Amino acid sequence: MLKKIFTITLTAAVLACNAQPKAQKPVEGVINIKPDDQQSLVSRELVSLIENYNYKKIKVNDSISSIIFDRYIKALDPSRSYFVNADITEFEKSRYNFDDYLREGDLSVPFYMFNVYLKRYNQRIDYSLSRVNAKYDFNQNDSYVYDREKLPWAASQNELDNIWNKRIKYELVNLKITGSDQAKNIETLTKRYQNLKSQAAKVNNQDVFQILMDSFTEAIDPHTNYFNPRNAETFNQEMSRSLEGIGATLQLDNEVTKIVSIVAGSPAFKSKQLNAGDKIIAVAQGENGEFEDVIGWRIDNTVAKIKGPKGTVVRLKVIPVGQDLSSKPKIVTLVRDKIILEEQSAKKSVKTITDNGKTYKIGIIKIPAFYADFKAANAGDPNYKSTTRDVRLLLDTLKNMDKVDAVLVDLRANGGGSLNEAVELSGLFVGKGPVVQVKDYRNSVKVYDDEESRVAWSGPLGVMVDRLSASASEIFAGAMQDYGRGIIIGTQTYGKGTVQSSIDLNSIMNPSMIQKLMSLFNKKNETAKNDKNSNTVTIVDKNGVPVLGQINLTMAKFYRVSGNSTQHKGVIPDIQFPSIYPLDKIGEDTEPSALPFDMIKASNYTPFNDFTLAKATLNQLHNQRMEKSVEYKILKEDVAEVKQKENETSVPLNEAKLKAERDQIENKNLARLNEIRASKGLPALSKTDKAANKTINDDFIEDESVKIMVDLMRNADNFKLTNNINSLK
Repeated sequence: MLKKIFTITLTAAVLACNAQPKAQKPVEGVINIKPDDQQSLVSRELVSLIENYNYKKIKVNDSISSIIFDRYIKALDPSRSYFVNADITEFEKSRYNFDDYLREGDLSVPFYMFNVYLKRYNQRIDYSLSRVNAKYDFNQNDSYVYDREKLPWAASQNELDNIWNKRIKYELVNLKITGSDQAKNIETLTKRYQNLKSQAAKVNNQDVFQILMDSFTEAIDPHTNYFNPRNAETFNQEMSRSLEGIGATLQLDNEVTKIVSIVAGSPAFKSKQLNAGDKIIAVAQGENGEFEDVIGWRIDNTVAKIKGPKGTVVRLKVIPVGQDLSSKPKIVTLVRDKIILEEQSAKKSVKTITDNGKTYKIGIIKIPAFYADFKAANAGDPNYKSTTRDVRLLLDTLKNMDKVDAVLVDLRANGGGSLNEAVELSGLFVGKGPVVQVKDYRNSVKVYDDEESRVAWSGPLGVMVDRLSASASEIFAGAMQDYGRGIIIGTQTYGKGTVQSSIDLNSIMNPSMIQKLMSLFNKKNETAKNDKNSNTVTIVDKNGVPVLGQINLTMAKFYRVSGNSTQHKGVIPDIQFPSIYPLDKIGEDTEPSALPFDMIKASNYTPFNDFTLAKATLNQLHNQRMEKSVEYKILKEDVAEVKQKENETSVPLNEAKLKAERDQIENKNLARLNEIRASKGLPALSKTDKAANKTINDDFIEDESVKIMVDLMRNADNFKLTNNINSLK
């Protein structure tokens, strides 16, 4: 159906592919990167697809052009460390023309802008290399402003020189306070800048086009994304095949590699030493390999260093989330393993707790994703793997063998997955009936019902969520809340309530058009393909057919059975914890282009319970415990400190002051660790103890959630809960 719909729009784009691109203004001093013909075609096609089929029904006009322009400049130079004001003044002439460039497939101006950036980048690296050996006074009380996003652009190269002098000094003093000698520090920093220049020389038109298309699609909405052919291949491999590595998703943030998420069950996950937001600054191979500084590297080059064969060792130097680069890095040693994404499985555990002389058993089911082996299911395999099948078996074991009194479903850091699995999983707890509504770009609403009337668990239920719980997780949690089926515990969820369709641009083209394109592109790109020094790379498949890439297009929106959208607001828990993830930095409501919250008509559903009275009592008991909890106090302190760090834009360059700050952090962390140990009756540790750098591995949020479930059962008679499938006992 998608092919039939989209082929119509592509025909017009193909008929226009003979249009001659405008001459691109050259930039002296660099190899000028130019777009190829198929990128021109893709640009035109994406405008058509977005205008006709994106849920927003948005027109790519001057207003959108201005947003694309700002995003593109920010993507190139987020810290305002390369361009000067004269560059920006020149670029401003094109602010309201990007819509026309993309619609016409004329990419000469955006590529010219990138080439200017490349020239400025090389100038900065050359300047830095010339200053690495300079004499710096680390006793001065000066500072380096690392976040210049809200500051004016530098007026001249001389002003940039002053900024970069402080940056070089900052990098040197960071190395110095780790204890290494000055000669080694200069060598490390020299290699770092040489690597940066070497990698800049490898940038090609595929990289530039991806940056431009990201700026375009994210101006429309956060989840409409174009993937160039290479990125599309990587995306689809990660979605469907096994990988060998550590199991962490990475991104580049201000030239530092940052962990975005961790795959459940992976080496990174099992180590319990890595978290979303941690920064990786160096990588070493094996137990004794030398660390390679990866600050400023291309993300794909860093990933290549971290990935590797199963059973091999990789070591990482990591700056924990919320700390700046002057902090002492911790070294994390991991053994790479085979990570089969579709086989991330739900797991169970049981916790026993005694309250007022009565023992309660709580079954906990951790669900890392809403997965399903669609290939096996379509092949008729009766034992195909899926979230719902796995959870059904776990519930059967918890109910009949472990004899649990209540169940906690843990959806923390679960970013979603299969819509059908979210619907069917909900059915295990509410039976037959509506679970979620989906409204498409034509305003047609479809209600997704679970058809299975048999309930797998009818007893007390809790659902744990956090800021990283998104999409399908929000569907399930929202359904449990709307039905009054269970208590939701945690922090406000992400708020992703949109549906994307993945479209292979090659697959929606008529065969005759493919042949015309192949002939045209082969003729126009023969010279570029044979030029080994060219930074213009045309990607074709083994048959010589141009590969156009893939777009994930937002075409629909989720709504809860109550009629509320999960978009923007997410799910608000009944019992709330502070979020270690900054709510004003992470979440759908932090995205300027995100679709708004709205409502539609409620589905025809019947709630099981009204938890109004229960929530009041449960929150009161929860708050009483938290007033006495050391871990809760530390959690709130961590949240406040992360918030404070967000507002910082500079760091001191005084060695003694930086070292004192680092020592203060280490002392505070040790004091906190000992405070927690004392609360558990454990002896205190000193700095010299090997365990001093370790943390208590207890899951404080999980422990408190278990206690909340005990409160729910112990006070069930007072909550006047009615019509529960199986009364709370």
